[in-house]
Amino acid sequence: MIQLLFTLIFSEAAMIALLLFKTPLRKLVIMGLDRLKRGRGPLIVKTVAGTILVVLLSSVYSMVKIQKREIEEGGSVNPTDQVLMARHLLEATLMGAILFLALMIDRLHHYIRELRIRRKGMEAVKKQTRESEDGKYTFAEEMKGVEEERARLRAERRRLQSEVQSKVKDADVAVANVSALRKQSEGFLLEYDRLLEENQNLRNQLKSLDRKLSHSGSKKNM
Repeated sequence: MIQLLFTLIFSEAAMIALLLFKTPLRKLVIMGLDRLKRGRGPLIVKTVAGTILVVLLSSVYSMVKIQKREIEEGGSVNPTDQVLMARHLLEATLMGAILFLALMIDRLHHYIRELRIRRKGMEAVKKQTRESEDGKYTFAEEMKGVEEERARLRAERRRLQSEVQSKVKDADVAVANVSALRKQSEGFLLEYDRLLEENQNLRNQLKSLDRKLSHSGSKKNM
């Protein structure tokens, strides 16, 4: 039994060393402990630990019983009792060390898992921070593009306004030219009417003159 206890102690010590130092075997040990703590694993571990504790208490009880018997016998030391006392003391010490190392392994595994969870959380926070910074950078680029588009539209609007103003001025000049031409045509029409009237008056005068000449000629012939 003592050899088995020593084997368990060395195994636990090796496992603690693997958990303390970051090596490729550390992941395997952590995966094994994770699987051990699932399903019926915790119940089996508690059963084994309870058995070891019961055997430990039994060894302690045996040591106390041997010590009481020595006291009752007047302090005389029996070689058999000495061997039994040393054996029970060694077994109790080994079993106590096994329980202590098992507790150390459990706590180390727990702290390593907590550390991994916190690291994942920190990585997630950093990722979110990078994404938010990238989002802000993208938003800033979009805002810059919007501002550039607004500036281009303002310039286009000013150009169109200047074109509209020039077109309006051209239209005003054309209207003024049309109005002047209309007034000029009205003046030409009035002048034409006047000339027609003068022509008609001249024709009337010629007709009256012809009549007078024809009338005076007819009088001379008589």
